[in-house]
Amino acid sequence: MTTTQSTSVPTAAPSAPAVGHRIQNAVIKYGFIFVTVTLFAYFAISEPSFRDSATLLDTLRYVSVAAVLGLGVTLTMAVGGMDMSVGAVAGLGVTVAAKTMVTYNQVGTVAILAVVAAGALAGLLNALLIVVLKIPDVLATLGTMFVIQGTKLILVDGQSITPGMTQSDGTTAPGRFTEGFLRIDRGTFLGVPGSVLIFGSLTVVAWVFLARTRWGRVLYAIGANPEASRLAGIRVGAYRALAYVLSGVLASIGGLILASRIGQGDVSAGTSQLLEAVAVALVGTSVLGRGRPNVWGTALGAVLIGIITTGLTIEGLPYYTQDVVEGAVLILALVFSFTLSKRRTV
Repeated sequence: MTTTQSTSVPTAAPSAPAVGHRIQNAVIKYGFIFVTVTLFAYFAISEPSFRDSATLLDTLRYVSVAAVLGLGVTLTMAVGGMDMSVGAVAGLGVTVAAKTMVTYNQVGTVAILAVVAAGALAGLLNALLIVVLKIPDVLATLGTMFVIQGTKLILVDGQSITPGMTQSDGTTAPGRFTEGFLRIDRGTFLGVPGSVLIFGSLTVVAWVFLARTRWGRVLYAIGANPEASRLAGIRVGAYRALAYVLSGVLASIGGLILASRIGQGDVSAGTSQLLEAVAVALVGTSVLGRGRPNVWGTALGAVLIGIITTGLTIEGLPYYTQDVVEGAVLILALVFSFTLSKRRTV
């Protein structure tokens, strides 16, 4: 009888990730959140007025327009595009609101419907150029931006609309901004400005749409690989059109907030909002190291821009230095998203 003696070879335990790799992964995932918290803590410690609840609410109120526009940009980035017309659409919303209430003497509800309809039409124009005529997203929306800016000036003969103004035909404008409409930004609910509530509500709605519905998952799938999505039976063109229409609607809501804030049809309104909207959406891609557009990242990007602007203003720095700091923050976010994330180890 022969006995066979088995020998077991000890299995080497898996080696733990190097400390450097773990630190790098942590920086990629939490770095931007750390930057936001650090800047907030710095300004809160160095400037006592920064800690006031009124200052914090004013900060959120200030960034609400850029944040809402940034949500629209996030939706178009999800399908692999970019909407460069959001600032012009917001400015168009200001003009349409003023024209409706001041020139045509209509109530605020009519103005709101007219502004949202104008935003949806702008989104449809973008969808037509991109989906049907196959023009690249950035070029198409840049063209739309210039068309909308010119149309806005034509509608008002190149002048801002203010209550009681003398119109081109010599008559006095009969209407004004209604009190209800002005409460969109100037009113409060339980001490919270209306524009902040709109910003928060739309952020939640956009997050549910993108992260918790089939439509949102399809948008991300199209952004990742449109050809594979098409072969899977997804109507890629229809979903891309949906993203741009929703972006136009969100931009028009940002225009409503802006119109309520300034209380007149300023022809230059919305011009500066494009860069901030794109910035907060791009900053958002670096949050939690996801490297893709996401709603909460966009919201955090808006809050970060607000912290920087408010903090530097309280410290008395000239406005032109703020652009430098905001640009540096954007570059840092892009480094997190596109440089460090490619070297991430698991």
